[in-house]
Amino acid sequence: MTVHELTRERARRIAVRAQLLAEPRPVDLLEVVRHLALVQADPVTVVAPSADLVAWSRLGASYVMGDLESLRVAGSLVELDMMLRPAEDIALFRAEMAAWPGPGPLKDWQEGIRDWVLANDECRRDVLEALAGDGPLPASQLPDTTIAPWESSGWNSDRSMRKLLDMMVGRGEIAMAGVEGRERIWDLAERVYPPTEVVPFEQAAAERDSRRLRALGVARPKSAKTPNEPNHVGEAGEPAVIEDVKGKWRVDPALLEGDFEGRTALLSPIDRLVIDRLRMDEIFEFDYQLEMFKPAARRRFGYWAMPILHGDRLVGKLDATTDREAGVLRVDAVHEDGAWTRAMRSAVDDEISALVTWLGLSRS
Repeated sequence: MTVHELTRERARRIAVRAQLLAEPRPVDLLEVVRHLALVQADPVTVVAPSADLVAWSRLGASYVMGDLESLRVAGSLVELDMMLRPAEDIALFRAEMAAWPGPGPLKDWQEGIRDWVLANDECRRDVLEALAGDGPLPASQLPDTTIAPWESSGWNSDRSMRKLLDMMVGRGEIAMAGVEGRERIWDLAERVYPPTEVVPFEQAAAERDSRRLRALGVARPKSAKTPNEPNHVGEAGEPAVIEDVKGKWRVDPALLEGDFEGRTALLSPIDRLVIDRLRMDEIFEFDYQLEMFKPAARRRFGYWAMPILHGDRLVGKLDATTDREAGVLRVDAVHEDGAWTRAMRSAVDDEISALVTWLGLSRS
């Protein structure tokens, strides 16, 4: 098979087109999510919910805040592993759920979580009984009868019930059914997910790789393990190399042809174009970190600075915060990487104005 030789510019353009961030803009929200395969549902709201920003970055003014949630309520989208996904794609996860915590010989850590869930089996059954009779319910109204604590040195220490619910999602027993205030609502999976056939495990994994590559355009066949959704694509697509970038890549052959017409876009810090920070550095050569967990004095770009895309380049960061009480979007800084032209500044300013209008705010 031919190995495609790509320049960095061509690789960037393939990635931007794959993420629906070039002209022309898409027009159908559900088709956007189907193409992207997922939109991360992150609870942090600094400018706007990240998922809504992702949709707005693609659709522009035609996207109305909350339309994604409306699709979820209607059953067109489901949330799995903090990702909004097309409901029909749950078929690609059913074999994995059935084989939880993994197919074949289990690793030590898989045996550990299996044994931990088994030790809390009475609580698991209590949760299923409560949901069957009274669901959907928030976690605060579910019976916490765990007896084996979840041991962790990190974020999940002393969160046994939360971890058990996560495991039950992984087993395909329960599913996220909505949000009330800051609480997630749970229900039996059979009442949330649409009825679908089970796609065999290996076939499902290959299809998920293929869909991931369609959304990324160009990606590594293997990458470091990441929670919830990998950044690698296995053997999907065709092999490629990128000029001045070491290692192997895979490219979606459907994106090797076609014109590129770039535009300017303001991105969520966890947008799929930039979430793989290594790929972002290798292809876009973009200096960026999400600094919300850094002390204020050590931040270079801002608490939740938004990457700025112009054409096929990531050219800067927008440090802004929504103040709903004051009715303004506070723009603290626009960080320019390299030399901006007057036309670039005008295009970025127009996009910030579009963001302000979409949010229904004034700019300060």
